[in-house]
Amino acid sequence: MENSKQLTSEQPLRIDIVSDVVCPWCVVGYRQLAAALEQTNTDHEIHWHPFELNPNMPSEGQNMREHIMEKYGSSKAESDASRTRIAEAGSEVGFEFNFTDDLRMHNTFNLHQLLHWAEQQGRMHELKQALFIAHFTDNRNLSDIRVLADIAAEIGLDGKEALTVLEDQRFANAVREIEQHWQRQGIQSVPAIIFNEQHLVSGAQGVDNYVNILEQLANMQE
Repeated sequence: MENSKQLTSEQPLRIDIVSDVVCPWCVVGYRQLAAALEQTNTDHEIHWHPFELNPNMPSEGQNMREHIMEKYGSSKAESDASRTRIAEAGSEVGFEFNFTDDLRMHNTFNLHQLLHWAEQQGRMHELKQALFIAHFTDNRNLSDIRVLADIAAEIGLDGKEALTVLEDQRFANAVREIEQHWQRQGIQSVPAIIFNEQHLVSGAQGVDNYVNILEQLANMQE
């Protein structure tokens, strides 16, 4: 974008993203933001934080269509229309949603523990993207900790250690504390994106809106 301003602060723009892997608008919103960051050439650092859409989901998960219809009272036609909107939004930012009849919703507490472990090795961002693809594009069973360990191994992490981390639940308390922190900050839905620990933007806003937000932040730094 020719007239975009680069954020000129000596410090990169801090971006905290509170999200869940099974939230379609979380991956769409991130992809939209990433496109805006590229267009504006904004120096930035992203920090991912856990949020569970369905903390009471059983460990085996549930058929996604059944879950959505039960949770929101939507009809099959409304569910289909929503899937179409999401798929189109994903396509616009280069993400493929493969909505099948057997796609499942998962309890994501184990995913967030695995991400917490990956963060200690500087690989959380990469694992987060791999999990988005594993769920929405490849329809892998994220309720199976062996599948989660495989995904970690596929991006170059130690799959055996990943499995052990999930088996012994060593990061359960740490993840709960982080989740509770963001709940205390008033975060009740995702994606929630916080710029420079001050400016909260909720939902997937679209590339153009994110460009405008980034340019406003750049102007504030002048």
